[in-house]
Amino acid sequence: MKRLLEEQEGIHLEFKEARTSLPVNVFETICAMLNRDGGDIILGADDNGKIIGVEHNKIESIVTNLVNLSNNPQKLEPPFILFPQIYEIEGKWLIHIQVPASSQVHKTANKVFNRSNDGDFKVTQPQQIAEIYNYKTSHYTEGIIYPALRFEDFKADLFPKIKNLIRSHNDNHPWLALTDQQMLEKAGLWKRDLKTSQEGYTLAAALLLGKDETIQQIIPYFKIDALVRREDIYRYDDREYIQTNLIEAYEQLMTFISKHLPDKFYMQGDQRVSLRNKIFREIVANLIVHREYMNAYPCTFIIYEDRVEVENANNPHGEGPIDPERFAPFPKNPAIVKFFMQLGRVDELGSGVLNVNRLIKEYTDDGTPQFIEGNVFKTVIPIAHESIEGAIEGAIEGAIEGAIEGAVEGVTQQVKEKLTLLLQMIAENEGQKVPYYAAITKMSVSSVERYIKKLKTADLIDFRGKSTLTGGYYLTDKMKKKLKGKIHGKNND
Repeated sequence: MKRLLEEQEGIHLEFKEARTSLPVNVFETICAMLNRDGGDIILGADDNGKIIGVEHNKIESIVTNLVNLSNNPQKLEPPFILFPQIYEIEGKWLIHIQVPASSQVHKTANKVFNRSNDGDFKVTQPQQIAEIYNYKTSHYTEGIIYPALRFEDFKADLFPKIKNLIRSHNDNHPWLALTDQQMLEKAGLWKRDLKTSQEGYTLAAALLLGKDETIQQIIPYFKIDALVRREDIYRYDDREYIQTNLIEAYEQLMTFISKHLPDKFYMQGDQRVSLRNKIFREIVANLIVHREYMNAYPCTFIIYEDRVEVENANNPHGEGPIDPERFAPFPKNPAIVKFFMQLGRVDELGSGVLNVNRLIKEYTDDGTPQFIEGNVFKTVIPIAHESIEGAIEGAIEGAIEGAIEGAVEGVTQQVKEKLTLLLQMIAENEGQKVPYYAAITKMSVSSVERYIKKLKTADLIDFRGKSTLTGGYYLTDKMKKKLKGKIHGKNND
């Protein structure tokens, strides 16, 4: 934010005063940036970047209005829901709106706007509108329309999962009140071609939600090839061949990572979190949302002894290594990015590079992550060398996470993390009661009781003792066998 405030207004940056309400022309700027190359809007600063500030008691209503209006087709057509961020600098409050480039042509008040260094200008000539549309069509292949693609071609069981993920991230999200078809329209996954009048679901819709056979019909070469090459560096020690929708592909790749990469003890505030998962969620999300899916170049995720290398086809917006201090994020698939943002799997654009650079120092003692832009986007992440103790701890955590994934269905990723933490605490401290586990996990007693019920139903724990006063919770024999097998395998290594 401080860096942006030191720059001058231009094609990618706009300052607006907004002491008590949204500026009347803010949606002209939002529309123009969506139609061009995206950009940043800062509310609470004058034209020179001097901080004026937004009145603190007005921030909530301004942000709420902005989110609701960006989801309202009468204000922004098609809608593009935005997530403004709030900052305090020099004792004054600012609102940052990060506007990505869109793969669609947008209107506000039924007018098309475009962006130039001089600001926002209204586009009235059909030829100029066609030029914007042609640029979008050629540059963003995720927006290709497939008229024969039907709602029945999507996996029905994904929709409850999607709404659960959205709810766990934001229980007031406007999409939760919509039907499944309406949600897809709001997400920009259904559109009408202004040039040909062709309409239907897009490539992005098929990739995010399609049945496996539907995706293979549209893109037969689509896959993510996950490999472990520690012992056999020419072939592989283990392999996961992922050919499914992007929602489940994300989960399958994260499970593969949990199985093969060590974790490290890490406290975020007063909570213990998985450092491995925090880093590699960013890597996996970036791989999925920024890939050029019409390019047949194979997408690979390879785990070596000292590093992870990821390669995927790219529509480059630059060339060479990315400098985390100076880079300008650019979405390669805006509709897919937007959808993953609603699920809580992607934060602001560019956050992945910044978060990985920050967290990698905690994960490994040496090495720097590399993000290299080109026709093939390459990511290289150094990983920690496992000690025997660390390997066993990582194996136990991997087995616990794998058990949760395999036995507990229909819950959000956030709930899975809570179940994993609770099961791990029971493994380390068998025979205790609910209040004890509530204290060491920092969960409420009611939450622990609810999660214990799920773990018992999955046959991962059971209660032993003649009464609730003398008994406690223990791992089942089935769960102990999983742990023993995992530790034995690691010791053999």
